[in-house]
Amino acid sequence: MMAIQIVSARIARVSGHGIATNIRKFYPAWLLYGIVLLLCVANTINIAADLAAMGEALKLLVGGPALVYVIGFGLVSLFLQIWVPYRNYVRVLKWMTLALFAYVGTVFAVHIPWLSMIKSTLFPHLYWKKSYLMAIVAVFGTTISPYLFFWQASEEVEDQLASRSEHPIIHAPELANRNFSRINFDTAIGLGFSNLVAFFIVLTTAVTLHTHQVTHIQTAAQAAAALIPTAGKFAFFLFSLGIIGTGLLAIPVLAGSSAYAMAGAFRWRNSLELKPKLAKRFYGIIGMSVLIAISLCFSPINPMKALYWSAVINGMISVPIIILMMHMATNPKIMGEFTIGNTLKILGWGCALIMGITVLLFFTI
Repeated sequence: MMAIQIVSARIARVSGHGIATNIRKFYPAWLLYGIVLLLCVANTINIAADLAAMGEALKLLVGGPALVYVIGFGLVSLFLQIWVPYRNYVRVLKWMTLALFAYVGTVFAVHIPWLSMIKSTLFPHLYWKKSYLMAIVAVFGTTISPYLFFWQASEEVEDQLASRSEHPIIHAPELANRNFSRINFDTAIGLGFSNLVAFFIVLTTAVTLHTHQVTHIQTAAQAAAALIPTAGKFAFFLFSLGIIGTGLLAIPVLAGSSAYAMAGAFRWRNSLELKPKLAKRFYGIIGMSVLIAISLCFSPINPMKALYWSAVINGMISVPIIILMMHMATNPKIMGEFTIGNTLKILGWGCALIMGITVLLFFTI
């Protein structure tokens, strides 16, 4: 995961362009449009599932109509993305990552059989079943996910444009070491904490719901409510806050990555630093993504199933995107003298191979 995110950031920082723009400049158009379309569909479904979960979580905490909260969360997030300048908004997003630690706090409010946990973590049960392989594809898709590639690359371009002293490394080689060190450090810290939090979510679910035979969850709110008899009201409260906080953090990333991808594909002006009238189509994609997602919440679509299937789609489309990114990162036409080294090559191609084999097995078993 770290290697792929570092590769996506380096491509952008060296070339001065995001992933979609580089695909458009150096690869077939049909490949670009197919990837961007699938990315936008998966992201919109993901936003809808997040909004539905947030609305239900707030309803559990304070009562009232969940769908009204869905509209409120969606419109607030949309307003912040469109009207708050990037340099200010990104600070808000960074502080909102603290909401993730609500999931860590939940673990310490429940009983953990530590020895069993360590044994099951290090030596998990593996099953050669289609449903099991599908779950692995979904885990890949929600961890090594295309929207993260596009977002991280685009944020590198945003940061470079926001500073007068920064330029694409291919034109300013003296900036390489400092920026590569920063990318490596930021990615290691960010992904280290994200995986730690993900582990705590899995652990909380295992020792509360699963051990009490609560294995059929239709909504995130149902999961939070099920914690009360097994883990107590404090765990329920923290988990509900975590749903809301992480949703507010995820929506701008999902909508923004779709907009960056579309803008790169069709040569539109794009930057969260630009005023709306100067990047109408870019902000239009953000608006459409959120508004369509809100409308999906009024449909009979199950939000948990929607979230699961969007993860499966992401797991499948990640493979060709990673292969493309690895080709970009080793292409002197894009990277100049700053093509990636052997460590990133081994990790990146290894990731593509493992994910590709998993997807292939899912379709053949």
